[in-house]
Amino acid sequence: MIASVRGVVAAIMPDGAVIEVGGVGLQVQCAPGTLANLKAGAEARLATSMVVREDSLTLYGFADDEEKHLFELLQTASGVGPRLAQAVLAVHQPETVRRAIAGGDLATLTRVPGIGKKGAERMVLELRDRIGPMPIADGAPAGMLHGVWQDQVRQGVLALGWSAAQADQAVAAVAEGIDGEVPPVPVLLRQAIRLLGKAR
Repeated sequence: MIASVRGVVAAIMPDGAVIEVGGVGLQVQCAPGTLANLKAGAEARLATSMVVREDSLTLYGFADDEEKHLFELLQTASGVGPRLAQAVLAVHQPETVRRAIAGGDLATLTRVPGIGKKGAERMVLELRDRIGPMPIADGAPAGMLHGVWQDQVRQGVLALGWSAAQADQAVAAVAEGIDGEVPPVPVLLRQAIRLLGKAR
């Protein structure tokens, strides 16, 4: 498995680049944001992930290891292949993706071409517990301020008889309405119930 490549950028294409390593040109698929930081003739290092198929070996390149790890994590969700995972990283920064999954932010996820509402819900359900803690402004894990209330509100909604999909939608809608300090969980739960009541 090729974990990273370092060498001279021999060519830049619309969807990737050729990195010359030890006299061998490796074609690496990259998102536009990664390509923007490459310059033909200059040396570059890319974190890489190799995707093996019966009829192909494809090397995907990333600006850093964080992008690479998120790319690989996204593919563990049902229906997400390497091209869709790369599309997610082409549209959003890794931190934005992590926050969207942890917070059930379906609106952010569905901005990615190829991800509909059901696909976004599936990603949240399958990945939210594996996305890991995220740093926030004061250096505390984001889960202390964000993930905790969202999980509590979601559990409260589920306990009242709504489905998991409805609970995730309600939590995402409540999260969009928060501007600044997060209100107490009982207040947020009442907001979620009110939103679900209107949707019935």
